[in-house]
Amino acid sequence: MAILDDIFNSVVAGKVEDAATGVERGLNTGIDVDEILKQGLLAAMDLVGKKFGEGEIFIPQVVWSAKAMQAGMNLLKPHFTESHQTNRARIIIGTAKGDIHDIGKKLVAMMLEGAGFEVIDLGVDVKPETFVEKAAETNADIIAISALLTTTMTSMADVVALKKERNVSFPKVLIGGAPLSVEYCLEIGADAYGVDAGEAVSRVKELLDL
Repeated sequence: MAILDDIFNSVVAGKVEDAATGVERGLNTGIDVDEILKQGLLAAMDLVGKKFGEGEIFIPQVVWSAKAMQAGMNLLKPHFTESHQTNRARIIIGTAKGDIHDIGKKLVAMMLEGAGFEVIDLGVDVKPETFVEKAAETNADIIAISALLTTTMTSMADVVALKKERNVSFPKVLIGGAPLSVEYCLEIGADAYGVDAGEAVSRVKELLDL
């Protein structure tokens, strides 16, 4: 369908106004909200994530695509049914205690929102207790923690330990950041490691069997 193709292409190209116009046209012509969401917005951001992961595009392009997707989502939200709200996995995200670097974390948050997840951003320098308490309070499916400094990595282990104290399988814990590795993820008992924003989305989908 031409309108859905226009929405898709606008998001991939990062054309904010064109994406919003396309969604508005789609709604006005009676295209189903699910079709606009899945075939237009989410499919586009899925492609953006793959391109970013393969090095075909870079952070500025991803940011503009995320803005275009969000512009379309803002128009769709008033039309969402209860099922749209309850079917969205909820993710808590923030940087580890002592770490105030948030560019990577913000990019991951945008990519996750672009993939259709509900994201609650706790910001920077987040205490382990805050991650776990907020996850319990909001019934989150994933806790995503970012760290750029090696000195803050131990805070991630504290989050995992606190979760284990509660003896629950959810939320799953996803970690990411420059000094991290799969080996460190296994060492502290986290559930997954994402090397970049695109891979973080893939890991979340794997953790949730999506």
